[in-house]
Amino acid sequence: MDNPLRVIDSSRVAAARAESIPADDLSRMSRIFKALGDPTRLGIVMTLRGGEMCVCDLAASLALTESAVSHQLRKLRDLALVRNRRQGQVLYYSLDDEHIESLLNIGLEHTRE
Repeated sequence: MDNPLRVIDSSRVAAARAESIPADDLSRMSRIFKALGDPTRLGIVMTLRGGEMCVCDLAASLALTESAVSHQLRKLRDLALVRNRRQGQVLYYSLDDEHIESLLNIGLEHTRE
């Protein structure tokens, strides 16, 4: 015997279904939040809110090895959270766009409430 779903407000359920986010978008968002859930990666992107930095300066500011920072930056770049530019032999990293900074600022504001 089938157990039908219980619905109290069918119009709200229909609206929620119509506004639902595609599974691919949910998956990508989940990967972004998972990446930002790591304290090291979150520290890197929070530091980059102040402007672009090279790997060695990021490592020094976070008291990490350059290798550890580079490894995390690769993951952040794959998710389009940071971007880089090369100047000679030095790679400089920055937040990918203003949306990332907004997301970080909202998270920090919420944390401090």
